[in-house]
Amino acid sequence: MKKKLFLHKMKVTGFPKLKYKLGDIVVNDLVGQEVKIKFTGQIKCVNCENPVNKTFNQGYCYPCFMSLASCDMCIMKPELCHYKQGTCREPEWGEEHCLQDHIVYLANSTGLKVGITREKQLHTRWADQGAVQAVAIARVPERLVSGQLEVALKEYFNDRTNWRKLLKGEFEEFDLKEQRNNVIKKVPKKFQKYVLDESEAKCFNIKFPVDEYPKKAKSFNAEKSDVLEGKLLGIRGQYLLFEEASINIRKYQGYEVEILC
Repeated sequence: MKKKLFLHKMKVTGFPKLKYKLGDIVVNDLVGQEVKIKFTGQIKCVNCENPVNKTFNQGYCYPCFMSLASCDMCIMKPELCHYKQGTCREPEWGEEHCLQDHIVYLANSTGLKVGITREKQLHTRWADQGAVQAVAIARVPERLVSGQLEVALKEYFNDRTNWRKLLKGEFEEFDLKEQRNNVIKKVPKKFQKYVLDESEAKCFNIKFPVDEYPKKAKSFNAEKSDVLEGKLLGIRGQYLLFEEASINIRKYQGYEVEILC
C-alpha cells in the first residue's frame, strides 16, 4: 500500500474496543506490519488549507490561530470561558460547543486524572487521551461550569498524562467505582446537583489495538528526521507506537506524509 495524505487526527470508533482510521486507512489493519511514514515537506492549515511553513496549536496557520474560537485560551482552560461576557471570537461556535452539556470525568491513562469534555464526544475524548479506564462524575449545562468543577477537583487529583508512561504502557489499574465515590465526596456543595446517579455512571475498561508496547519512550520529531519506519506495534490515544520512536499524529496535523507498507 502507498498513500499520500495531509494528516488529521485519527478518527476512532468501536468504543470500548477501539478501531482507528487515518483518512481512509484502517490503521488497526497495519498493526504488526512494517510501516514507513515519510514527510514530504508540504504543510497546510487544517482550517483554511493555505500552505504554511509551520503550524500553531496542532495544525493552524497563524491568522486562524489568532481568530478562531477553537484556538482560544479558554479551550485549554475552560474555567476561563468568556462567552457570557460577549467576547467570544465566534459566538455561534461558542453556542454549539460551549453552551452544551459537558461531562466531568475521572480517567486512568497513566494515573487517575480529572477531565472535562462535551457529552456527545465523551468516548472520543477518552480514546484520544489514551485512557484505559474511565467513568463519568457529573453532567453540567455548559463548559464554564465544567471548568470550574474541574479546578475544584484538581486540588485532589492530577489533570496531566505522563506521555512517557503512556508510550510504554505503564499504568496501575484502579477500582473506578470506589475512586468515583471518593471523588463525589470532594465535589463542592454548589456542584452536587450535577453529580450523576450511579446508574448513569458506567465504569469502562478501554481496549487499544496494541500488540506490544515499546521498551523506550521516545517521541518522533519531524524537524530532525523526515522518515519514521519499522514495525507498527500498536495505537494508543493519537500515538502510533513504533519500537524506535512513536509519533503523535495530532501534533502533525496539516503535514503531508506518504505512508508505505
